[in-house]
Amino acid sequence: MLNRIVVVGAAAAGLTAVETLRAKGYEGELTLVGDERHPPYDRPPLSKELLSPGWEPPSTWLRKKDVLAAVDADLRLGCRATGLDPTARTVTLSTGEKLPYDAAIIATGLRPRRLPCGDGLRGVHVLRSLDDAVRLREALAAGPRVAVIGAGFLGAEIAATARGAGLDVTLIDTNAQPLARQVGAEIGGLVAGLHREHGVRLVLGADVVGMARDGAGVRGVLLADGTTVDADLVVVAIGSEPAVDWLADSGLPLGDGVLCDAYCRAAPGVWAAGDVANWPHPMVAGARVRLEQRTNAAQQAMAVVANLLAGDGGGARPYTPVPFGWTHQFGEKIQTIGWCPPDARTEIISGSTADREFVAAYHRDGILVGGLGWNSARGLRQCRQLLGRPSSELSATAAGV
Repeated sequence: MLNRIVVVGAAAAGLTAVETLRAKGYEGELTLVGDERHPPYDRPPLSKELLSPGWEPPSTWLRKKDVLAAVDADLRLGCRATGLDPTARTVTLSTGEKLPYDAAIIATGLRPRRLPCGDGLRGVHVLRSLDDAVRLREALAAGPRVAVIGAGFLGAEIAATARGAGLDVTLIDTNAQPLARQVGAEIGGLVAGLHREHGVRLVLGADVVGMARDGAGVRGVLLADGTTVDADLVVVAIGSEPAVDWLADSGLPLGDGVLCDAYCRAAPGVWAAGDVANWPHPMVAGARVRLEQRTNAAQQAMAVVANLLAGDGGGARPYTPVPFGWTHQFGEKIQTIGWCPPDARTEIISGSTADREFVAAYHRDGILVGGLGWNSARGLRQCRQLLGRPSSELSATAAGV
């Protein structure tokens, strides 16, 4: 019997899990634990809209307080989970309280990686939480020279937002192009051109070795070639890691996240959803995946709830989503589906890169594994239908994409 369910993590995945449980008729005790004091909020706006004037923190909330209250869950916000015992079936909180459960869903997301240099130095920021975004917005309002370390989606978005506010911005990365790990060098080169066109200074193929200090504050970024990028404010955006440290003594399988089976189950009575979940996906033969995408957080939470409620009756289904992500930079909308690995062969199948309206297909070993639409949502939807199919089938439909 499922009388007590505990969901750990109160962001998009955790909120979706508790709402889906109620929507599917679960009437037992339901507890949602979140280590932040804020109501569940959306993360994509943190690197874009919230850094600009006009947005306030409540604009990011996923639900108004009355709607959240209607879920009838015991909200433990501002309270951190410190342990999980799958044998005793309890979750331990930072207060020392132990929450018993019949089923637990882990949705604790990510923590930002930090550089060994500069941590604790005034003017050095990371961006993961709502509080991080508020602090960064306040600092940007002073008009500093900005250096962003890391040109992935997050770093590139922060650089674009800061430059859009008229600030002096330098974007630094070890790769030869921005977004190289996410979409490959060819499209990354187009992103580089977009940033240069808008006045962002790019320092690529560069290794950061330290921070130049002005007392307790930062005054620049030190590079391996001996040069210094002058900056009054530095944002470290070098990726994130799954928040699983609190599970170290749980006995759960951990690695790059919580290691689950194809149904997103980590152990009897324990499931995982969102950025922290790692599971085998049939579209990635012989490999496991972990998706850091907003759309996946909600989809996976709904799949977990369906499998959890199915019990042992045979109704559980493997979770096999098609990844979907997006980024907005300088008014350009870039969307991805499937996988766009840097070692894939990239082919522009419709539109024009010069016009910044096109669809790119990603091929690996003769299979279409992903697609990217630059201001071309309709074309990308058509490309999606052929994912996982032989690349040769794409040529037959390219004219209609």
